[in-house]
Formats: sequence, C-alpha cells, structure tokens
Amino acid sequence: MKIILQADVKGTGKKGQILEVADGFARNFLFPKKLAIEATTGNIQDISHKKAQEDRRKAKEKEDAIQLGNKISAIQVEVMTKTGEGSRLFGSVTSKEIAEALKKQHGFDVDKRKLDIKEPIKALGSYEVPLKIHPEVTVKLKVVVSALS
Repeated sequence: MKIILQADVKGTGKKGQILEVADGFARNFLFPKKLAIEATTGNIQDISHKKAQEDRRKAKEKEDAIQLGNKISAIQVEVMTKTGEGSRLFGSVTSKEIAEALKKQHGFDVDKRKLDIKEPIKALGSYEVPLKIHPEVTVKLKVVVSALS
C-alpha cells in the first residue's frame, strides 16, 4: 500500500515521504496513530503544494537573514567594562553583554546563543565575533571593548 508519512517514523522514513508499506502495517499501526495517510492523487498534490509553500518560506527567511546580516556586518558595537591594572578586564566580556549592547545601541535583538565567541574576551581592543543569524548565514560583528571612565 502506498502511504505518505505525516511524521518521522523510526525505521520507516521521514515526514512527507511517499512509501510502499505492508497493508497491515499501514491499517493497524500508521493510520490509527495518525502517522501516515493513504497516497491518493489528491493527497500527493496537497503534500507537494505544502512542500512548495515551505520551500518559499525558507527561501524568504534566508533572504531576510542575508539582509539583516548585511546591516549587522556594517555596524560596530561598543562594550564598556571595568578594567584593572594594565588595562585587563575584571572577568570577561560575555555573549550576553554583547547581545544587550547590540540591542541597546542599534536595536537589533539577537539571541546570545547565536554569538560564537571561541575564547573569552579578557582585554581591551577590537574583536570580530561570528554571529549565526540563520543555519546558512553567518556574519562578523565588530565589537570594541573599552574601559569605563
């Protein structure tokens, strides 16, 4: 029997796949649990239409992320922090502080987990921090760490 999976089924396939399975497996397990529907012409067209809509939505999200990335890569964020002797920082500059400064100074609200700081920032200066806006879009954010007066 031909079916269209409505959810991922371990050992069988992924959501949206059209598969040929045993009649009993489909009728006794997949259909009652709403894991699959029968692959009729109408259902196949409906799935392909939904898939096309999803592809357009993902393309739009990526395009929006690229535009946001272009805006963010053109700006600079200044983080003010307390320093000790030899212009060493008390602690380090965290991704949370950078995200808050970005929102406060430029109005861009980004999740702190999207900032990929490899090593802690423990000195004054200028840094480039990778910011992952979208799974396929990563930009460099210019961060300037300066001392409080």
